[in-house]
Amino acid sequence: MSELVASQLVVNSRMIYFGWVPADPEAVAALVPDGLKPMANRQVFMNQYVVDRPEPPSGFGAYSLTYIGPDLEDAYAPDCVTPGRWWTHYFNSSAVVREYAASRGVPATRGPYHDQGRGRETGRDDRVGRCVPVIRATARAGETGTAVNRGQLRYITEVGGQRLSGIYPFEVVPLEFL
Repeated sequence: MSELVASQLVVNSRMIYFGWVPADPEAVAALVPDGLKPMANRQVFMNQYVVDRPEPPSGFGAYSLTYIGPDLEDAYAPDCVTPGRWWTHYFNSSAVVREYAASRGVPATRGPYHDQGRGRETGRDDRVGRCVPVIRATARAGETGTAVNRGQLRYITEVGGQRLSGIYPFEVVPLEFL
């Protein structure tokens, strides 16, 4: 694999990103390693996206991924508002992306998916092993408004016992499902 420069900005992807407060907050706290602190309400995040075409600027080619984990206190992104995040699960369809992510401390594993369409409603079943569904997400597309959301996210990882902090830029303009 050619060496890619962190952080990568992914464009032209179909994406759903959201967070929630889980029913079992202590189960979330148990996923956070010593030295990091989960948010008081134990909120978690999940991002799923599909890159259909191997276009720049990412340099990764086409792939899909799902990642999930707890938000962190005292590890904020550069805006001092957006919490840092700890990846607990990271499923990716591309060996190249998994290698890149794993070398930076991300718990990257093979994660093929089933993409159920591109109309006003789209869904994903993330599967591991021999097609065992582990996550199902459905989104309905409609009027997205005129808001532009942009900023930077901070993810904390660990490589060889050393904590790393990665800052990842994002910009979401009116979301379109084509």
